[in-house]
Amino acid sequence: MYLGDEAWPDLESYFESESLALVPLGSTEQHGPHLPEATDHLIGEAFARAVADRTGYLCTPTINIGVSGHHRQFHGTMWVEPPAFRQYMESLTRNLTSHGIDRVIYVNAHGGNVPHLREVGARLRQDEVAYAIEWMWNDSIPELVDDLFEQNGPHGGPKETALIQYLEPALVHDDRLEEARDTGIPDVEAAETIKHGSRTFYDAADNTDNGVLGDQTDATAAKGVQLFEAASDQLVQLCEWLAAQKFEDLMPREHV
Repeated sequence: MYLGDEAWPDLESYFESESLALVPLGSTEQHGPHLPEATDHLIGEAFARAVADRTGYLCTPTINIGVSGHHRQFHGTMWVEPPAFRQYMESLTRNLTSHGIDRVIYVNAHGGNVPHLREVGARLRQDEVAYAIEWMWNDSIPELVDDLFEQNGPHGGPKETALIQYLEPALVHDDRLEEARDTGIPDVEAAETIKHGSRTFYDAADNTDNGVLGDQTDATAAKGVQLFEAASDQLVQLCEWLAAQKFEDLMPREHV
């Protein structure tokens, strides 16, 4: 069920019987010369909408702009500062609790959002108002990602390319895949910005001139289908697990 499609009287029965919501998130940021800036939020929304259709759980509108300041040197990247993002996500989640939602899955497709969503979730749990957890598609199927790609990225690499080839093929510049590979870097180690155990880089531009890593020519829409179906299955199972938990069992323990 997609919240934005429903009239308010028709949502009453959902809130009376269910307490789980999916909140898709991503970013609007550079993804190299071959992928759209919408890449992350297109992926997050696709997973959330598909799983909501399969399970009947509620899917909210998508958060399209996240913590992406580390991509700011590339044209068109949009971002919000981390404190503003955390405040917004906490406020949005507390809004859902006013309707009876007490467990939330942030269906997130942007790595820069992860620590901030974890912080928001921890705060909401500590206040015992909601149990909110972050889910990233590639973290749910790491073995498949490794099996499909020799150099999987992470950013703007073949795994994201394959998903967009499947989800939104018209937005992929397939004629630029070799350029993306040849003017980028295979992985962070190749950038030589890890010095004596220290990550000396802060921005994507410190590592890669074109903004991406990996071998984009290894991507195909068929691989995108495999990724999407496998990760969707994982998200369905996560929804079912979370819905089955007693709320009090999700809350912090008093003492050990």
